[in-house]
Amino acid sequence: MSSGMLSQEEIDALLRGTSDPDVETPAESSSELPSSSNDLLNEMERDTLGEIANISMGTAATTLSQLLGKKVDITTPKVDLTTSEQIREDYPVPSVICDVKYKVGIEGSNLLILSQRDGSVIVDLMMGGDGKNPAPGLSELQISGISEAMNQMMGSAATSMSTMFNAMVDITPPNLVLNDMADGKDVIHDFLPQNDPLVRISFRMVVEDVIDSTLVQILPLSVAKGMVDKLLSAMNSASAKPTSPSATPAQPAPPTYQAPQSSPPPAYEAPPYSAPADYPQYGTAQSSSQGRMQTPVQPAQFAPLQPGHQMIQSDNLSLILDVPLQISVELGRAKKTIKEILDMGPGSVVELDRLAGESVDMIVNGKLIAKCEVVVVNETFGIRITDIIHPMERMNSLK
Repeated sequence: MSSGMLSQEEIDALLRGTSDPDVETPAESSSELPSSSNDLLNEMERDTLGEIANISMGTAATTLSQLLGKKVDITTPKVDLTTSEQIREDYPVPSVICDVKYKVGIEGSNLLILSQRDGSVIVDLMMGGDGKNPAPGLSELQISGISEAMNQMMGSAATSMSTMFNAMVDITPPNLVLNDMADGKDVIHDFLPQNDPLVRISFRMVVEDVIDSTLVQILPLSVAKGMVDKLLSAMNSASAKPTSPSATPAQPAPPTYQAPQSSPPPAYEAPPYSAPADYPQYGTAQSSSQGRMQTPVQPAQFAPLQPGHQMIQSDNLSLILDVPLQISVELGRAKKTIKEILDMGPGSVVELDRLAGESVDMIVNGKLIAKCEVVVVNETFGIRITDIIHPMERMNSLK
C-alpha cells in the first residue's frame, strides 16, 4: 500500500475481512463488512431506501389491518448495513423467515423476519381470536396462514413499488422457514448470496394491544441499489417531462375546414290551405314572434278517428310451462368462524337458527315461495306446504 492506492486484491481482502490478499478465509467470514460502510451505501441511498420501504410497508400495513380486523402501525424504518452474524445477535428469538423473490421488475429476493410469537398472534386474529393467548409453536395450518398474510402484504408492497418506479413489479409466493436465531446456524445465506453485503431495514410493528415488536427486512446490497436506481430513474424521467406550456414545442395548428360558399336553399312553399272560418289562425298569431325565422306555419291536419276493435291479449304463459325450476328446502342457518369450521369433525353438532317444529322455507330458483313442514312419504322426506308467500312479497323478492 506504499503508493497510497488499493489494488483489486487488497479490496477483495478487505471485503473478506483479512489484510493479506494471499490468505484464504472460510466462507462464513465473507459476510464481514469493512469498518466504514459509507463507501458501499452512501447517505442519499440510505434515505432513498428508507423512503421506498416506508411507502411500500405502509401499504402492507393497511393490507394486514384488513386481514386482522385491527389497526396496524409500521413506523419509519431504520436502514443500515449488517452481517448475518450481527442479525442473529440482535434478534436471538425463534423466528419465521419469509423468503420473497421478485420475478418482474427487480432481480433478486429479500427476507422478512418476524418472531414466531407474532406469527402465532397474526394467525389467531385471522381465525377470529383475540390474539392475546396464542398457541405455543406453529402447526402446518398456522404456517400456511402466515404465508398467506405475508403474500398479501408483500403483494401490496410490490404494487406500491410499481407506482413509485413507474414499472411493473411482481413477486413469487413466499417460502417460509422456522428458525431459532440463537442456535448459530446461518440460515440467512441459505436464501441470499454470501458474497453480497446485506442491507437491514428495521420497522417497529404495532397491532393495537397484542403486538409491539420488530419486523426486519433483509436485502442484498445489489438488490437495494437496484431499487434506488429505479426510483431515481423514474424521478428523473418525471422531471424531464415538460410541465409548462412554454416548455412545450409549438405544434402547427390543424387546418380549419371552410365550407364552400353556396347560394341559400330556396324557401319552402307550403301547399295552399283553407282553414275553416272558426279555426284560429296560428300562423298569424306567431308571425310577430317568429318574424326573423321566416318559417311558414300551418295548423296540423288529422284524419278522422275510426272506431277500432279491442285487442285481445293471447295467453303466453303456456310458452314457459315446461321450463324446469329447481326447488330446495332450507331447514335453517348458522354462522361460524373459520376456526370453528376447521375444528369440526365426525359427530360435531351445528345449532341452527330455528326451533324444533318450526316451518321450513321452500325456495324456487333462489327465491322464497312458501312455508312448509317436513313430512315422511314412503320412507322419503317430503314437505307439506302450509303457507304461500303473498304475491306482492314474491314480486319484491324478484327485483
